[in-house]
Amino acid sequence: MKTHRVVIVNTSPLFYLHRLGCLHCLEKLYGEIIIPEAVAFELEEGKKLGEDVPEISDYHWIKVRKVTAPAFIKIISDLGQGEAAVLALACEESEPLLIIDDALARRIAKLQAFKLTGTAGVLLKSKKEGYISEIKPILERLKEVGFYLSDKIITDILKISGE
Repeated sequence: MKTHRVVIVNTSPLFYLHRLGCLHCLEKLYGEIIIPEAVAFELEEGKKLGEDVPEISDYHWIKVRKVTAPAFIKIISDLGQGEAAVLALACEESEPLLIIDDALARRIAKLQAFKLTGTAGVLLKSKKEGYISEIKPILERLKEVGFYLSDKIITDILKISGE
């Protein structure tokens, strides 16, 4: 189910969905996604450190965009460059969907009334849409690769997904 809404994605969801073999879910759910240059840079830096990260140029449906209001990025010093750039890009769009995992960035997005989800939300929506058959083993792998999910959130996701 592709949407016409602008979807802006941060580094963490790209990183984890790639590691889980579920990056294709973003294309299936949203058609095209946008990442700010800062997110592309963070992925490249991860690659230089030997991390298994997606090669953005391999995905025609991932568009890299420059933030046109870079001063905004420096306002919130506790945010990483990727999160700040995602929020800055969101300010340039009409009713975007943000896919971010960072707690502070999510709080700021909510204050700005942006619609948002995260890695777990993408997985849940992918299960609902039939793009993945089981979510429980994927959530277990997600925790194994270092993603924090509370037991309550896992229980809630499994309940919602019917597993």
